[in-house]
Amino acid sequence: MVMNIALKQLKVFVTVAQERTITAAAEKLFLSKPAVSMALSELEKQLDHKLFDRNNNRLLINEQGKKLLPLADELLARSNTIEKLFDQDDVIAGELKIGSSDTVGNQLTPFLIRDFRSATQHPHQKLFISNTAQVCQKLTEFELDVGFVEGKVQHPDLIVQPWLEDNMVVACHPNHPLTKIEALRLSDLEDSEWVLRETGSGTREFFLNRLAPRLEHWTPAFELNTTEAIINSVSAGLGITCISQRAALHAVEEKRIVLLPMPLDMRRQYWLIFHKEKYQSPLLESFIQFSQQWTFD
Repeated sequence: MVMNIALKQLKVFVTVAQERTITAAAEKLFLSKPAVSMALSELEKQLDHKLFDRNNNRLLINEQGKKLLPLADELLARSNTIEKLFDQDDVIAGELKIGSSDTVGNQLTPFLIRDFRSATQHPHQKLFISNTAQVCQKLTEFELDVGFVEGKVQHPDLIVQPWLEDNMVVACHPNHPLTKIEALRLSDLEDSEWVLRETGSGTREFFLNRLAPRLEHWTPAFELNTTEAIINSVSAGLGITCISQRAALHAVEEKRIVLLPMPLDMRRQYWLIFHKEKYQSPLLESFIQFSQQWTFD
């Protein structure tokens, strides 16, 4: 059987897989809904396989579609590289889509990108900042090329490599009663109200794995999805928190919060992650190698 699969069909397929509806895919591709539906139908007809399960108006990628997704992503990436090959002398052409969890994305990744640009003169990167779970989700759907996260990742499709380290701290308002205790013990944190990140965050995961099991009674006072919101809540006296030392630095210097000395190892590992079937373009390969050797000064 001779197939004549077009790059346009693969682009439609990948976009539908990411957006999950014909309408959203059409808007992203600047095509009409009939054009997107036709391209997808033609592709499925040529392959003699359905690539999605239809659930009301949503299209959920099935096992056949999951087999095709990494190959389609690679072909589109190679096509993009060919298009840009003669536009510039730089070997590493294309756009890099980077994902970072909140702390890493705000405290480290911008400086990594700055140094990569300086070293390579490659200016085309996009940065997506969310929690660890969201970054992993987008990596599995090939919406991102590489990610940097705080939470430990266990996913069969993702390669996870140790990256940099950080220290976590427990912080509170300068006038909090805990600041008056000279030799603080973990038991002194009993019955405290905690301002925490949302489920799916590496920072919350650290608290739940390292601190919470050592406390018999603790109360989640607030659940917030950004570190800055947590710092502001703590500085307003709404509870204590467990956050990155890097993220707390400015608020400590401004005396909005104080750090409590903890009788516990509070080191945390950051992770570099990417899909095991992601096409390693010269750009992506160069960036991963640069990141593995990079240190934050």
